[in-house]
Amino acid sequence: MIPLLAMCVSLFVLIIPSIIFYKLCWIPLHLQRLMESQGIRGPPYRFFHGSTKEIIKMEQQTNDAAAMHLLDHDIFPIIQPHFNSWIKLYGNNFLHWIGTDPEIVITEAELIKEILTNKQATFPKITPKSYFIKLFGDGLVVAEGEKWSRLRKLSNHAFHGECLKDMVPAMVACVETMLEKWKTHHGRDIEVCSEFKHLSSEVISRTAFGSGYLEGRKIFAMLSKLGILIFRNRLNIRFFSLGKFIRTQDDIEADKTEQLLHDSIMEIVNKRQLEVQSGKADSFGSDFLGSLLRSHHDTNPKNQISVAEIIDECKTFYFAGQETTSSLLTWATFLLATHTKWQDRAREEVLQLFGQQNPNSDGLARLKTVNMILYETLRLYSPVTLILRRIGSRVKLGKYELPANVRVVIPPLALHRNPDIWGREAHLFQPERFAQGLAKATNGNPTAFLGFGFGPRTCVGLNLAISEAKIALSMILQRYKFTLASDYVHSPFIHLSVRPQCGVVILLQPL
Repeated sequence: MIPLLAMCVSLFVLIIPSIIFYKLCWIPLHLQRLMESQGIRGPPYRFFHGSTKEIIKMEQQTNDAAAMHLLDHDIFPIIQPHFNSWIKLYGNNFLHWIGTDPEIVITEAELIKEILTNKQATFPKITPKSYFIKLFGDGLVVAEGEKWSRLRKLSNHAFHGECLKDMVPAMVACVETMLEKWKTHHGRDIEVCSEFKHLSSEVISRTAFGSGYLEGRKIFAMLSKLGILIFRNRLNIRFFSLGKFIRTQDDIEADKTEQLLHDSIMEIVNKRQLEVQSGKADSFGSDFLGSLLRSHHDTNPKNQISVAEIIDECKTFYFAGQETTSSLLTWATFLLATHTKWQDRAREEVLQLFGQQNPNSDGLARLKTVNMILYETLRLYSPVTLILRRIGSRVKLGKYELPANVRVVIPPLALHRNPDIWGREAHLFQPERFAQGLAKATNGNPTAFLGFGFGPRTCVGLNLAISEAKIALSMILQRYKFTLASDYVHSPFIHLSVRPQCGVVILLQPL
């Protein structure tokens, strides 16, 4: 018995270090040499940490730097300094490491088009880590194959065409409520980032879930908490699978928040189901939640979705509906406050189309100047800062042969600042770029603009976000001129999306 035990211990002592060496040294160094042989270089792999220490150091240096000039919108070196630095050192495509996980960063538009079109299904979505999956579950953001097709079809129906037109009165009512509150700030400063978060929360609650912000505010608070945990732990390295056994305070907090989030969403779902079961409502409704519940109760098993899928979709659309639109409105307001000639041009267009009447769906489609401003805002301050894919099996991409089990990272801000596409003044606010449409602005290369992604997985809420932003800006421009507060500090940072670190404070001047 003792010799057998001794032999097992000896094998353990020999095998475990070999596995560690293979995982932490041989595989990364072998992959690094393989990529270098094809011209893809990058920062050298560091034992266990990969490139994370360098990333943290560069981020800290930019955080400590002085604030940006108000008319300089080249935020890429500020909020993603490691990408900016490594593109200059190693070229448009390079390899770096998050711990032992390799990531190939791609910034060539033609290669990006091939990745995001994904015709052969060789670039699926990444397998999300624990915090991220608590936020989005296995819903539309991460699903693949038949499940994704089914969920996408549901979402397309809820947020396109006539359904979107029917949402306009509710969006107008939400903006009216916000502007009624603004009357108490006439001639005074108001911080609009928080205002637009509240507005977008109210809009997505009403239009997609048939509830108000007060009913959904617990959900938004918990989604925000999970977002903070994701951001705080994005560069944390865990040794193999020990994270399953060693629980941090953030892990415990994330589990607790996920359960509370589940319970809060189920309250809204159960309330809608009870209304139908008790006869108070004839149907589940025509909004997004209604579509989900109809699919849940569908008699055809192929069309059915589970309760877990309902919850995941609700989490996705509560979060995305708030985050993307509030970011777009915040930065558009900032840009119009600093470029008042464009503010005047937009106001003139709005008044010509609507006068003092509330916006309508027909007029929204004819807002050319406002549309140009929104596209330029998305180019300069895109809420999406990373698009992630993985390589399921060895694949050819352009001239490269890429191995399996490697993540592909696309940073939209790098594309949006490329002077070969956007000219030498790519860092300036020039909405006239889009005067003849997106295709002309990008010189016929659609992946040069990734404000809402590209390809079959383009953001399903694109039309809702643009419509909401057009309505809100139109109604603000009808009532106010606005400038930045004198003490505003321009300091953008990433917190899942691009946000102003100190908010955006404007001075309201009633017309």
